[in-house]
Amino acid sequence: MNAIDVRDLTRTYKSGAEAVRGISFSVPPGQVFGLLGTNGAGKTSTMDVIAGLAAPTSGSVRVLGHDPIRERRAVRHRTGVVLQSGGLPGELTVAEAVRMWAGTMRRPRPASESIDAVDLTAKAGVPIKSLSGGERRRLDLAVALLGRPELLMLDEPTTGLDAESRRSVWTLVRGLVDGGTAVLLTTHHLEEAEELSDSLAILHRGRIVAEGTLDEVVATYRAEIRFGASAGRPPAGVLADGEAVEIEGRHVVIRTGSLQRTLGRVLYWADGAGLALPELRATPASLETAFLALARGTETLEAAS
Repeated sequence: MNAIDVRDLTRTYKSGAEAVRGISFSVPPGQVFGLLGTNGAGKTSTMDVIAGLAAPTSGSVRVLGHDPIRERRAVRHRTGVVLQSGGLPGELTVAEAVRMWAGTMRRPRPASESIDAVDLTAKAGVPIKSLSGGERRRLDLAVALLGRPELLMLDEPTTGLDAESRRSVWTLVRGLVDGGTAVLLTTHHLEEAEELSDSLAILHRGRIVAEGTLDEVVATYRAEIRFGASAGRPPAGVLADGEAVEIEGRHVVIRTGSLQRTLGRVLYWADGAGLALPELRATPASLETAFLALARGTETLEAAS
């Protein structure tokens, strides 16, 4: 049984705005599914429906085999949720807040264990209102871990965290996944999605425009070689058929399906011509490449329609 099954989900607000427009995906146990998209793409609206905080306009959602609204009692104790903003009382200390939340659960893990898992033991006696933004984010995660969730839903979980804390959260998430937990992740950090996601979908204006493993999503996009336009375009014969070269602002940009081979030819040309290639950068195809190309492409298609 999948941890999440979403089929033809739509969500339309009272204003008539369509936040989610007929998306489908599944998340099996022991995997991280990354749900990515530009601002307003529908990520949080989708997360709210899966978390049982909002009803779908149409379509169906099943969480651990249950309707997350009508069968909330069967789902709640088996899931953990980290929303974009937490709502724990600021006057409580970290330990008091976690113990309070643990009191709502059937078989919670010890509060101290959850606090230690997110590296907040030294802050256990500190009021929440005195925590930094990143520390509050880690506290939200500690609360979500209390019930030993079979499904963990993370909506921008590392917002406000420094690089070291972010990587600690990644290690924690991978440990949970290795133990069989399913994770639904939304994030604006594409490096985070690359690091954690076993599969992912890219949303744009409420629709899924790409889905698959990282390799599958990236496979159709090209690597990029970029250098200062003062060096000029490589002459005919340097690039192979099908390789694109353009002037973009102050740079020459070459897009290729074979980064090593094309870079070798460009460097051989520049060396033979006695040219320096200012600001030279070679970038393999990546999630960022695919993400930006999809965003540009869908915007162009919608403007033309």
